[in-house]
Amino acid sequence: MTSTPAPATSAISRIHQLLDEWVSSQPQALAVRDAHVTLGYAGLDAAAQAAARQLAELQVRPGDRVLVVGENCAAIAALVLAASMLDAWSIVVNARLSEREIDTFIAHSGARRVIYTCHVSSDALRHAQRQGAEAMGWHGLGTLHVGPLAADVQPEACAEAADEQVAALIYTSGTSGAPKGVMLTHANLMFAARSAREVRGLGPGDLIYGVLPMAHVVGLSTQFLGCMASGAGLVLESRYTPAGLAQALSQEGVTAFTGVPAMFAKLLDWSRENALPLTAPALRFACVVGSPLTPGLKAGVEAALGLPLHNGYGLTETAPTIAQTRIESPRDDCTVGFALAGVQTRVVDACTGLDLAAGEVGELRVRGPNLMKGYYRNEALTREAIDADGWFNTGDMARRDADGALHIVGRSKELIIRSGFNVYPVEVEQVLNSHPEVVQSAVVGRTVGHNEEVVAFVERVAGSQLDDEAMRPFLRERLSPYKVPSEIRFLAQLPSAPTGKILKNVLKTLAQGEEMPAHAHHG
Repeated sequence: MTSTPAPATSAISRIHQLLDEWVSSQPQALAVRDAHVTLGYAGLDAAAQAAARQLAELQVRPGDRVLVVGENCAAIAALVLAASMLDAWSIVVNARLSEREIDTFIAHSGARRVIYTCHVSSDALRHAQRQGAEAMGWHGLGTLHVGPLAADVQPEACAEAADEQVAALIYTSGTSGAPKGVMLTHANLMFAARSAREVRGLGPGDLIYGVLPMAHVVGLSTQFLGCMASGAGLVLESRYTPAGLAQALSQEGVTAFTGVPAMFAKLLDWSRENALPLTAPALRFACVVGSPLTPGLKAGVEAALGLPLHNGYGLTETAPTIAQTRIESPRDDCTVGFALAGVQTRVVDACTGLDLAAGEVGELRVRGPNLMKGYYRNEALTREAIDADGWFNTGDMARRDADGALHIVGRSKELIIRSGFNVYPVEVEQVLNSHPEVVQSAVVGRTVGHNEEVVAFVERVAGSQLDDEAMRPFLRERLSPYKVPSEIRFLAQLPSAPTGKILKNVLKTLAQGEEMPAHAHHG
């Protein structure tokens, strides 16, 4: 290792350089660990450099896309850094997605190579075998499976500037059912990582419990890169269990944890069911992201853990953080706090585009160094989302307190957030409608406790005896588990307006267990 001083924070232009300071100052300190591998900062850096050499030998070029099918592990961390070293784009995809979804992402991204983390995921192994991937040894990481070379794909142009060069492509299912690949630059991700360090007060000696999937923006950005920017240690867990979280909090010295509301709700349920009080002697920061926080959950978690439950808000397109409550001034309410330094927000009237006064509900627009470069291979969608002045329309409804704190009051889109995962109704409807015995379908969200469920309403073809039991295997083959409806209801006729438009507001009422109004049956 050379003894050159680490570059000044502002001088670094790639996410892998976040490690340099710690490789120099604390090479042996824990960077990441999982059930198989423990890597200090020098070890992670060495594993990433070796992986970069190996990827180059596998014919990955600057501007190529490298897609990783897996679940949380140290290998994904090293591969993301390795891609950065090569100026390739990393794309982490959850192995629990269906074959159809993964194949769509591989095709859309034009991935040069696909790598599978089969050692932590039987689902990844299934995909690897299907794609003819070969097992290969990787320095410091063990065995990973490598898919065949996509010889015909073209690399994207590279740029020196951190705010031009794409670091990661993160897929979210589009409202149209087509995939949206969000292009996040090195500057986007480094801004989010440093913001996490500052807002959460992270530093060497901190230990973060990392169960949010690195296939999603929070897991990749604030959880992993936030640690790397801070010199903190990250314990990566491939799947969430309340018992695993309780054990980590009580025994492993975890100092900071961020999860979706459903994780905290399940932790409290586990504690009650097992009559085991929760202990977290080292924990000093707990935060919820990904879905709305309710007062009941906030109170329950704070009573159980004995410290404030912070709240944050963001989107994949904003790398992700827009607003966050601050450690130095915890809140009693469920606000998402204040915009990050450098991030501008506006609450506007959706029709006029004019700014609204404090207390008024409008559409939230955002601008700042966290905003994505755009949607990959979809300039039209990018232009629709970001106006000529650089303001991004979040599609969320918000209001601002007199002191500037933001409250997210709902979504103007039909998005359902189930355990922190985004479910777009149209995607589920497309799969339902592809069944030969289905005339039409409609999917809505139902609020249950601190979470949302997916509820499907289906109209069958005449004479069909199709039922829930027959429908489920069909859906499970084509959708990720979290997208499969919790309940499927068969109606003789879906409520519709005279135009034929399905009345989703009526179905939402029905899904919540209320009666359908008589006038809703127009047909």
